[in-house]
Amino acid sequence: MIRTPYLLFLGDAPDPLAAKVAQGIRDWRPDHCVGQLRLPGCEADMGLPDMTLEEARAAGAETLVIGVANRGGTFSATWKEVLTQAPSAGFDIASGLHTLLRDDPDLVSAAQAAGRSLHDVRLPAVKYPIADGVPRSGKRCLAVGTDCSVGKMYTALAMEAEMRARSMPATFRATGQTGILITGEGVPLDAVIADFMAGSIEWLTPAGDPDHWDLIEGQGSLFHVSYSGVTLALIHGGQPDALILCDEPTRPHMRGLPGYRAPSLEVLRDTALGLARVANPACEVIGVSVNTQHLSEPAALAHLSEVEARMGLPAVDPYRQGAGRLVDALAAV
Repeated sequence: MIRTPYLLFLGDAPDPLAAKVAQGIRDWRPDHCVGQLRLPGCEADMGLPDMTLEEARAAGAETLVIGVANRGGTFSATWKEVLTQAPSAGFDIASGLHTLLRDDPDLVSAAQAAGRSLHDVRLPAVKYPIADGVPRSGKRCLAVGTDCSVGKMYTALAMEAEMRARSMPATFRATGQTGILITGEGVPLDAVIADFMAGSIEWLTPAGDPDHWDLIEGQGSLFHVSYSGVTLALIHGGQPDALILCDEPTRPHMRGLPGYRAPSLEVLRDTALGLARVANPACEVIGVSVNTQHLSEPAALAHLSEVEARMGLPAVDPYRQGAGRLVDALAAV
């Protein structure tokens, strides 16, 4: 188990979205967060107290969590000094990057000398099966996006909170490092060998009670040339009964791909639904989740109204407005 509370390490993140791991933990587990540690040039801010290692340890922090999710999942050379000092300052270290803590001799040596632990969250710990596509009991909902980092995880978490408040049986199923750090379990899907990706999602969402919903954390985008594979594995392995379309309407291009524009919600709907019905012919699109964080309240409401009228589906920002209308649509499936 990863010990809490956390000191969130933002490093030299170039923008807030690059620190989305820290953002997710701060938003969904604020009681786990003591403060943040930022290096010079960091352009992300979680609104937490800025602390040194010593200050955070005195405040009770147990684990330094690398809150950055960069392209390729690598350590920055500028982080090394802080990371190697953390164990002797009394910290475990947790990371969701592809570059593993356990592969750095200096970090391993520092942790062993101080009797502290290194947690590599993005490291599959199970021998997953190859998917067989056999239908299974229970219900599943998957959020799919026009792009990466548009709010798929937030949508599933907001829906789980709403469903639990209504005493509806539901479980958030984490498939990425942030979700795993929030919930304590899941599948680090983009680190699973390709042949076993869909099978890992079948394993994650096993047969359940007829009225139980698994809310599967979405990853990537079918239209993102870097990360489309994880999305398809979720669609086929998850065999969703319901899809929710996710969008962030203010981006000029897809995340990290200046030469690519995001698809329309209509194109996302038609593409994702066609692929989902390969594994579950009864799958339906039941709503739209829009990340409106960069829009004013009037602009957000106007945009949501336009999307709803155009798509014929409930359109909400579940983090800003609550997920009630999405849950209403899910209950009708």
